[in-house]
Amino acid sequence: MFADYGVLNFWAYVVGAMFIVLLPGPNSLFVLKTGMTQGIRPGYMAALGVFIGDAVLIFCAYAGVATLIQTTPILFTLVRYLGAIYLLFLGGKIVYSAFQPGESEEVLPATVGKRVFRKALILSLTNPKAILFYVSFFVQFIDMTYDSPAIPFMILAAVLEVFSLIFLSVLIFAGSYVTRLVKASKRARQLGNTLMGTLFIGFAARLALSNA
Repeated sequence: MFADYGVLNFWAYVVGAMFIVLLPGPNSLFVLKTGMTQGIRPGYMAALGVFIGDAVLIFCAYAGVATLIQTTPILFTLVRYLGAIYLLFLGGKIVYSAFQPGESEEVLPATVGKRVFRKALILSLTNPKAILFYVSFFVQFIDMTYDSPAIPFMILAAVLEVFSLIFLSVLIFAGSYVTRLVKASKRARQLGNTLMGTLFIGFAARLALSNA
């Protein structure tokens, strides 16, 4: 399937892409958190930010930006630390807001969508390792002798984005459902937000301390 379009071992790629999407990461965690705290519509705005961010990174991988990052350690380190700082900021903000009474993002519904979209987009774009990953993973399933390598690259990217849409949709609806169950429990909300904030801080530490 799709062999005529330069894609090799398509079904092996499908299995690998499914496992990749299911791996926990800051993007999926942010979408889950948004679905839990803001609802389904803002959750999909966060998912949209992730989709666009991933699409930009995939294009950068195809355009050769990954090679630039690999050959310029300073650039890679700079983007990596920016991503870690942003993750740390989000994590700290989530933990802090868990124990603050009063205002929340729900107070300004007209701006919630734009706000979560912007955060998700930045979160996705400040991950230089994603570009390197897309190159190293995609290249295994692309026939390099194919006349137009952009075509198999786009096919693989589309499959990955479809799986991501399905998985993030599950997170959004599950998060919204769980929130309705514990809505009356302030302690449960505090515990959930504290846990999520701590996970973001953990992702920040891992990104900052990793060497490659």
